[in-house]
Amino acid sequence: TSLDEFPQFWNVLNGTMSLVGTRPILQDELQKYELHHRARIAIKPGITGMWQVSGRSDITDFEEVVRLDTEYISNWNFGLDIKILFKTVMTVLKREGSV
Repeated sequence: TSLDEFPQFWNVLNGTMSLVGTRPILQDELQKYELHHRARIAIKPGITGMWQVSGRSDITDFEEVVRLDTEYISNWNFGLDIKILFKTVMTVLKREGSV
């Protein structure tokens, strides 16, 4: 049900995350990043984003995750965020891509 993400709303309220953005990364992951992967950290991480509405855990190729995140960053607009939020609700209700 993705209810484990609910506490992240506190991070949105305190400004360390946004509702929509890239998937948060762990510090040990950052050390393994190649230069083109670092584009993912150009914006605040979000509770939801392109990865979550494009297959979530069904997407296992990290390069695909990076592509989705950089596509989001390059094409960002308020309408895209609204679309992703709507798709997130539908994805969660349908339980698509969750492990």
